[in-house]
Amino acid sequence: MSDFTELVDLASERLGGAAVAVNDEFFAPKENLVKTAKPIWLENEYTDRGKWMDGWETRRRREPGHDWCVVRLGLPGVIRGVTVNTAFFKGNFPEAFSLEAAESPEGPWTEIIEKSPLHGDAENRFPVLDDRRSTHVKLHIYPDGGVARLRVYGAVAPDPARLRAGAEVDLAALENGALVVAASDMFFGARHNLILPGPPLGMHDGWETRRRRGPGHDWAVVRLAAPGAIRRIEVDTTHFKGNAPGSCSVEVTEAEDPLAPDARWREILPQTPLRAHELHRFEARSPDGPPATHARLNIFPDGGVARLRLFGVVAG
Repeated sequence: MSDFTELVDLASERLGGAAVAVNDEFFAPKENLVKTAKPIWLENEYTDRGKWMDGWETRRRREPGHDWCVVRLGLPGVIRGVTVNTAFFKGNFPEAFSLEAAESPEGPWTEIIEKSPLHGDAENRFPVLDDRRSTHVKLHIYPDGGVARLRVYGAVAPDPARLRAGAEVDLAALENGALVVAASDMFFGARHNLILPGPPLGMHDGWETRRRRGPGHDWAVVRLAAPGAIRRIEVDTTHFKGNAPGSCSVEVTEAEDPLAPDARWREILPQTPLRAHELHRFEARSPDGPPATHARLNIFPDGGVARLRLFGVVAG
């Protein structure tokens, strides 16, 4: 993907990410760094230490050195870019930052973004060119100040043993390395929510399209965690009560580019009615052809789906 922010935020608290160590958090706690929600501003909100801020903020440094925070990623992965969001930090943002990564909380640490200037009240974007698998990052700010959110975008890199040939797994699971690469629409809910781990937390935690006023239907394409044969399908509309799709179907392909006009799709679940606020389980039809690399969920005509699970066997 050309825009790294289209990937998954590996540091998100929704995936289990957490700020685990910090040298200072006098004005605002480190936990705010990985909140899923966007930062907010409360005009007249103060604490006994100063202005309430929706981020991590250290005291004014009066001696040499700089401040830092260690974040454990919710899922291990290969980092492709980060955003350092200083929203609402205008006279108190850091002058600069750098970022290190490691595959252990003890290190060794490798610098993946060198010391770089930051702008206040802005989403500062930085691509990363590093193919190592990481489980932790260490944010350095120079010399002090506040950061609202840290987003660490990348590709999930699970333990290879989970995807050994013959293993039966959820081939659409984000934690196994699957990714929703495209969707026709995601006006109300992001496409990545479709394959998040765990049960849906609410309607906000699924994929939802706008109301369709013309012909056609909505769809989402999942790059499977590994090539394989899908045997069982789960389509969960939990929390979608007046806005579940009327029906769905599932297709698979083994194309390098599933969005290409010549991609050949094979149906493993014909168009089937869906009910609101319910977990649906289906047996997959076994199509002829090589192991699938991508799957497409079609919903008719529009609506919201909380989760898609595609259980199958990893190809040898």
